[in-house]
Amino acid sequence: MWAYESVFYQIYPLGFCGAPFENDEVPAHRITKINDWIPHIKKLGANAVYFSPLFESDTHGYNTRDYTKIDTRLGVNEDFKEICENLHKENIRVVLDGVFNHVGRGFWAFKDVLEKKWDSPYKDWFHINFNGNSNYNDGLWYEGWEGNFDLVKLNLKNEDVVLHIFSAIKGWVEEFDIDGLRLDVAYCLDHDFLRRLRQFCDGLKPDFFLVGETLHGDYNQWMNDAMLHSVTNYECYKGLHSSFNSMNMFEIVHSLLRQFGPENWTLYREKHLLSFVDNHDVTRIASILGNEKHLPLIYGMIFGMPGIPCVYYGSEWGAKARKEEGDPALRQSYEEPLWNELTDTISKLAEIKKNSPALNYGSFRSVVLTNKQCIFERKTENERMMIAVNADSEPYTAHFDAGCGMALEMISGKNHDFGGGSELPPYSVAFWKMEK
Repeated sequence: MWAYESVFYQIYPLGFCGAPFENDEVPAHRITKINDWIPHIKKLGANAVYFSPLFESDTHGYNTRDYTKIDTRLGVNEDFKEICENLHKENIRVVLDGVFNHVGRGFWAFKDVLEKKWDSPYKDWFHINFNGNSNYNDGLWYEGWEGNFDLVKLNLKNEDVVLHIFSAIKGWVEEFDIDGLRLDVAYCLDHDFLRRLRQFCDGLKPDFFLVGETLHGDYNQWMNDAMLHSVTNYECYKGLHSSFNSMNMFEIVHSLLRQFGPENWTLYREKHLLSFVDNHDVTRIASILGNEKHLPLIYGMIFGMPGIPCVYYGSEWGAKARKEEGDPALRQSYEEPLWNELTDTISKLAEIKKNSPALNYGSFRSVVLTNKQCIFERKTENERMMIAVNADSEPYTAHFDAGCGMALEMISGKNHDFGGGSELPPYSVAFWKMEK
């Protein structure tokens, strides 16, 4: 599967393009801005772009009005088709947000229900009680997603709903040649629907990738051979920044051993979760970390640990924004991409990751672990890599049996001699490709 050897770049199109929050239905070709960023995305080393919602919606993208039409605030379908073609020319895959749990109040079928009530042929597309009333005084009650009544929950047990969604996905493949879907609130989706979706997408395009948004619980209930290929690794997302801020590397390594370690009870060994340090829903990592010198180190962790790394636009140069400032702050528009030392480091990490069988498919083993340092091994039959992190302001000398005398440090390109101990400079990350 191509995704397991990829580095993802996430764009939230409505914010990225500076679209107004309310959909005024005034056409504007803002999405063409992405064309100007393709050289930056390629230079960064990303070879897949995950686009948050970009179909016609009421406001923020997750309250869909029409699954077949690019949001008017962003442009027209032809604009996005051109972007997909340009990305594919650079061997960059395209993954779209599949928002299938709910739609907006402006969704055409729901508007028909509001108008015709019992007489609407779409009344069973939603969870409706005609004896109740809604917060909007519609003269009927409907189920909203987790109490959000601007998000009208779809009835995924209804065959017509499923066929409508599948028809839209088929259209996206035919029109834009997309390579996969990220499923919004996958933890809420009907399991039978997910099984049918996987079967449908497997028949639609070879190696079509499905990744789901999941938060808690056993990810295997959604990520398996019959459902999704991957899910978001929120457990490690929390463990990563918490470990650096509390200077306790035991926390993140405990999670990694629990998920990917050598023991028989390991939860997700040989599976590929989506790794991230921030996204459109959470505080940017540069605003969470108490010490900015930990920024390159935390990226070193997500590129070195098992999983598929995903970088959120703007965070590659250390952009800041806090969740409590509101979604617009997290989903800002930047005139042009910036390039600095952090971006340069991420670019090097991306190239190492994409070209390393050990990092893409290797086992995970903890080698050295203290409060402020960790060294772990990623290994396949033909390649062995060790990732070393020193989060301390002081140098640290690690003594361990490397199983060989020399290694190539992949970030700097310099040889590393394990004899007499391995010195880790302050605030450093190293990727050692071991002698065979």
